[in-house]
Amino acid sequence: MAKLKTKFICQECGYENPKWLGRCPSCGEWNTFVEEVYMKDKKGVNVSTKAGKSRIERLIDVKVEEEERISTSIEELNRVLGGGIVKGSLVLVGGDPGIGKSTLLIQTANNISKKGLKVLYVSGEESAKQIKLRADRLGVKAGELYIIAETNIEVVRSVVEELNPDILIIDSIQTVYNPNITSAPGSVSQVREITSILMTLTKTRHMATFIVGHVTKQGAIAGPRVLEHMVDTVLYFEGERHHTYRVLRAVKNRFGSTNEIGIFEMRDIGLIEVKNPSEMLLSGRPMNASGNVVVSSIEGTRPMLIEIQALVSYTAFGMPRRVATGIDYNRVVLLMAVLEKKAGLQLQNVDTYVNVTGGIQIKEPAADLGIACAIASSFKEVEIDSKTVVMGEIGLTGELRTISFIEKRITEASKLGFETAIIPRGNLKGLNQEFGMKVIGVANINEALDLVLGG
Repeated sequence: MAKLKTKFICQECGYENPKWLGRCPSCGEWNTFVEEVYMKDKKGVNVSTKAGKSRIERLIDVKVEEEERISTSIEELNRVLGGGIVKGSLVLVGGDPGIGKSTLLIQTANNISKKGLKVLYVSGEESAKQIKLRADRLGVKAGELYIIAETNIEVVRSVVEELNPDILIIDSIQTVYNPNITSAPGSVSQVREITSILMTLTKTRHMATFIVGHVTKQGAIAGPRVLEHMVDTVLYFEGERHHTYRVLRAVKNRFGSTNEIGIFEMRDIGLIEVKNPSEMLLSGRPMNASGNVVVSSIEGTRPMLIEIQALVSYTAFGMPRRVATGIDYNRVVLLMAVLEKKAGLQLQNVDTYVNVTGGIQIKEPAADLGIACAIASSFKEVEIDSKTVVMGEIGLTGELRTISFIEKRITEASKLGFETAIIPRGNLKGLNQEFGMKVIGVANINEALDLVLGG
């Protein structure tokens, strides 16, 4: 009978040692030894499981069927997952502490168990009583939701084989350990081994598994990078702990798009879906203030109207400040350089602060025109019409480039009562419908500023 053993392998050169070493005697690198698990028979020979012979097929002859999906009854989560939970998939959910990861998963488990499907919730951080208190607060009363407070993966595996659940939730993977590995829970070797075991369980039993992952100070999921490579889907839960709105974003999805986002509002009864994010993000917007403009952004297939604010003030110091929240800092600096060179704005001696309201992160270049207009409006102390929405990508020579999904952007603005849309001139060619609002095409940044600031 083969026994499980462990050894330490240098990740740089492959040198093996029975114990951990701070420095590799072979390549001289520091802190590169990682614990690995292997099997050893009675004669002391390393053995491995022999794989069966695979059959070679032509790609065009491979028959596939549409993935069987389970609806979570949460439209925002279904959208991010690509239409629902795929059976046999491994989903990793990461986010800051207290952002709402466990709340979202227990609400999802409640909805799925109401359909008669078995859900096993494994908690390594809370006791069963603590989970029960949270469930009562969230109104969770489903009968097929099972919970267990356990951190030993061998116990979890035996429970899964006994219960045979349709959905497995591990909260969190950094607390679960394999007793055959001597390192502490959450270490590189433990996380990699636990993920491998969970992946095998998920694929062989054709169930779906959700894994909660802790994040580092930089916002990345803690543990080895191989963790994100092994799973099928990686979701990030974003937002400020002291704000009510949360954004669920997919950064990897083998069964759907990675451009979709879901927006939730955190309340005392749990996470509530935000059906109309544009209306939510524009609530409380000042009507008569300079440095304030609305842009039409696209997240996946969803159009959203987002308010961008800018504050420009003269500095008394030699080095002016540049602060960007919700937008790439380098992009703001680039657009300020374009405004100085092509629009003649003297911004070299002013502090500039740019903010995207609502805690939303904008990554697409179509927000360039909105950022530039907000900065120019604050610099000149000229208000922008509150019924005007702008959109467009700005090049280094000040020209406006065409953007995608222009019809969706304008339609969303028209629904919320906007009267004028300023877009790149190149996008006018593809518009064949009436939007109930004035659509103006501009070729460069100077034409756009003349329109929004009145020359």
